[in-house]
Order: sequence, then structure tokens, then C-alpha cells
Amino acid sequence: MVLAKVVGTVVSTSKEPKLEGIKFLLLEKIDPVTLKGKGDYLVAMDAVGAGEGEIVFYVSGSSSRMTGVTEGKPSDAAITAIVDSIDLNGKRVFQKDGGQHR
Repeated sequence: MVLAKVVGTVVSTSKEPKLEGIKFLLLEKIDPVTLKGKGDYLVAMDAVGAGEGEIVFYVSGSSSRMTGVTEGKPSDAAITAIVDSIDLNGKRVFQKDGGQHR
């Protein structure tokens, strides 16, 4: 799993029928130490109801087709969890309801 931040949405009105009803989100990979964006973006299917600004885990490749939302779908990346907090070396560096501590 990889940490990323939801930075936007992607809308597609014309798509493969198996993708109907699936939300696509634009993710920016983040550095797990600084929590800053790496400038490396991708589009992922949302399997958990994530929203803009949230830090999430995503999986790619065949693992992205193993969620209830993406099973049997042509997926290469899927959001599988919304991060509540991150502790690094015994110190809380991120808390969802309180924002970033750094």
C-alpha cells in the first residue's frame, strides 16, 4: 500500500460499462516522513468513500481489483483505506481531525 493525498476528482462521461457508478479520484503520492506531495500523480478508483484533502492508502496492479467495488473491473489503482492518524518514531505526525502536526 502507498500513502497519497486526494487532490481532486476525475469525471468521465464516456466509459466502459463496468466502470459506471465508480468515483475516480486524483491522488498525489506523499512522502511518509514529511507528508509533503511528491509531484507524482495518478487516478484511482475509490472503494471507501474518500474525499478531497484526505490522506489515503491505495493499491495498484492486480491488488486493485480485490475490493468489493473494483472486483471484476478494469482497474490499475484503488483507494482501500482513509488514514486516521500516522505515528512516526513514537510521535503523532498526522491526525485526521486535527490536521497535520508538522
